[in-house]
Amino acid sequence: MLSWVLITSLSEGLKKCNMNVRIKSNVAVSDSGFVFDPSTGDSYSVNPIGVEIIQLLKEKSSTDDVLKSILERYETDEKTIDKDLFEFIQLLLNLQLAEKV
Repeated sequence: MLSWVLITSLSEGLKKCNMNVRIKSNVAVSDSGFVFDPSTGDSYSVNPIGVEIIQLLKEKSSTDDVLKSILERYETDEKTIDKDLFEFIQLLLNLQLAEKV
């Protein structure tokens, strides 16, 4: 039960704190979802929504702008998008593909 509460409170935290992150300028992203970090040589693949999020963050959109954009384009509820976006951004930060600004 504690882990569920922790996850819930973390996922609800994105909109409240309006975390601003940027994709590092040297990270390359293709339209097909290939992500390459030349500083480490690591490569990753993301789905089309992941590509869209990364491109929005590269354009210096706030996380709130990204959330609104995804909500406008896809049929889902705000809580789900908020949770998934928060988790994806945490992954980008952990992989050092993005940084807080």
